[in-house]
Amino acid sequence: MVKEIRGRKLNLLIESSEIKQKVHELGKQITNDYQDKNLLIIGILKGSFIFLADLIRSIDINTEIDFIRVSSYKDEMTPGNIELVTDLGVSINDRDILLVEDLLDNGGTLNFIREKILSNQPASFKTCVLLNKKKTRKFDIRVDYMGFEIDDKFVVGYGTDLAEEGRNLPDIYVIE
Repeated sequence: MVKEIRGRKLNLLIESSEIKQKVHELGKQITNDYQDKNLLIIGILKGSFIFLADLIRSIDINTEIDFIRVSSYKDEMTPGNIELVTDLGVSINDRDILLVEDLLDNGGTLNFIREKILSNQPASFKTCVLLNKKKTRKFDIRVDYMGFEIDDKFVVGYGTDLAEEGRNLPDIYVIE
């Protein structure tokens, strides 16, 4: 098993069994909340793809999925300006939207995408994040469905990365 990335030590934060249980709980809650709705789940690439793949298998209603891709890191570990890389491929007007993200950090990415989505007049808009960092945010972001609240540390695994490395790790680790 990988013990370091780019010379930085990894310390286990959340085991895969805990992640699996939490994702299943979130899926049940979303299923209950969206009965008889026109749900479109939007994943933010690249980080959310593993979480979203597991989450949708725990949701027991008809739903559609699309992805949006933005870039926000100017170097390996520091957020910069947010740029739209790949836009949505479907209309979101009058749809119930659930935006899925792996990690809520300063709120910039979610705020950028939220504003874009809300400008297209969806029927409803909610967010689901796997990891919510405990910190002061630059933007007021409401999290409707949350997996884990974590300290303000840089993490990798289960979709999160350090310069594209570590996404494939089944657990979540803090980079020292």
